[in-house]
Amino acid sequence: MIETTRRGSRRLTFLVLAAGTGFFAMLQSLITPVLPTIQHDLHTSQNTVTWVLTAYLLSASIFTPVLGRVGDMVGKERTLVVSLAALALGCLLAAIAPSIGVLIVARVVQGVGGAVFPLAFGIIRDEFPAARVSSAVAAISAIVAAGGGLGVVLAGPIVATLGYRWLFWIPLVVVGLTALAAHRFVPQSPVRTPGRINWAATLLLSGWLVALLLPVSKGASWGWTSGRVTGLLALAGVLLAGWLVAEARSANPLIDMRMMRRPGVWTTNLVALLYGGSMFAVYAFLPQFVQIPTSAGYGFGASVTQAGLLMLPMLVAMFVAGLAAGRLQARFSAKAQLATGAVCNVLASAMLTVAHDTRWEIGVAGGLVGLGIGLAFASMANLIVANVPPAQTGVATGMNANIRTIGGAIGAAVVSGVITAHPQASGLPREAGFTMGFLVLTGIALAAAMAALVVPSGRQAVQERREERSPRSAEPKLTGELAAAGR
Repeated sequence: MIETTRRGSRRLTFLVLAAGTGFFAMLQSLITPVLPTIQHDLHTSQNTVTWVLTAYLLSASIFTPVLGRVGDMVGKERTLVVSLAALALGCLLAAIAPSIGVLIVARVVQGVGGAVFPLAFGIIRDEFPAARVSSAVAAISAIVAAGGGLGVVLAGPIVATLGYRWLFWIPLVVVGLTALAAHRFVPQSPVRTPGRINWAATLLLSGWLVALLLPVSKGASWGWTSGRVTGLLALAGVLLAGWLVAEARSANPLIDMRMMRRPGVWTTNLVALLYGGSMFAVYAFLPQFVQIPTSAGYGFGASVTQAGLLMLPMLVAMFVAGLAAGRLQARFSAKAQLATGAVCNVLASAMLTVAHDTRWEIGVAGGLVGLGIGLAFASMANLIVANVPPAQTGVATGMNANIRTIGGAIGAAVVSGVITAHPQASGLPREAGFTMGFLVLTGIALAAAMAALVVPSGRQAVQERREERSPRSAEPKLTGELAAAGR
């Protein structure tokens, strides 16, 4: 009876985590296709409306690792409720925003919800049997990936039928109910790490993330050689160095640098950086490509809704691959799945470089992208969880998600610069710009595939963890061996 109750509570816990992570991921991409609509409705400029994305990106980048650490300290369930409540509040503010300024503030508040990713993985590790952790992590990763794709698909129909403000009203209802369900059904954290927040390290982390992501996001409009861009990038380097020193010297580090130096962690994070660079650029520019009017000599003249439907193969493939990843791990390691996912991304980007003239080519390439994302998201999360102690699951998975976001911002900025470098007289990008952009994505994806080959295998991770045991933990074993020798 007790075990049946436990299983029921685990199912409810999983449903809560799935809803929270899925809708946060959806809000990442739901807005992208409708920025022109928001710009027109709120009477603002194209440069200003892009802050709707930039503010969300910056806020999530800061709060994801910080609240991941807070969850490890004070309890993941409590922190999850706070994150979901902040996400719901941000949706409410965005739905009623009378001006672009209020909408940008609302997106900053929504970014606090980014902590649902590391908190969800930490709760799964705390609450689920060891045999089910990999499959549950893979399933959540599939939902995260599918949520991002679903946002691109649903944006057009929602706006056409109800208006863009319903892009926030619908998540508000679901996320609000999810926050209540998290408080009611998610167990309190049995694994906690005593300590306190290192506020100096937190400020330095926030500082270098803002100083890096702001010029990367705005470089195309500010000019890559402008004083603002170069100055902020230089400041990011200084603050990053200061943050690393502060964390290394701290008795209560926000992020344990010894953990980040583990081969299984830093190699997976390198793949996340490169994979994010190629993945987010596809999210951003493939829908844009199919919406280019045929008068430009290429493109399909698709509406926002039609562009979303062309992304359906990508959405279906990433969801199916993500769900299958956990079941496949018994035969194919997380490293093998990560490498396979990266290769799928290489094939998709290469195909888009040379074949993008028909809808079926876009569909096949999108399906390969989705297959790669589904496998890669699940395997990266499982590799991080397998390579860190339970007490550091939240902050480690949070940094992995953060690094993937940073890679996405950099990749999208680079590809944007390539695509828009030599526009047509009409102002539209040339087809050669997209071709070169897809070629750049192929190079980034190839680098991610090569990095995936360096990730340690599961056996190497276990051996590494054994070697990191303190001498004190080995004393009982040594005493037993000496006693046995004496007998």
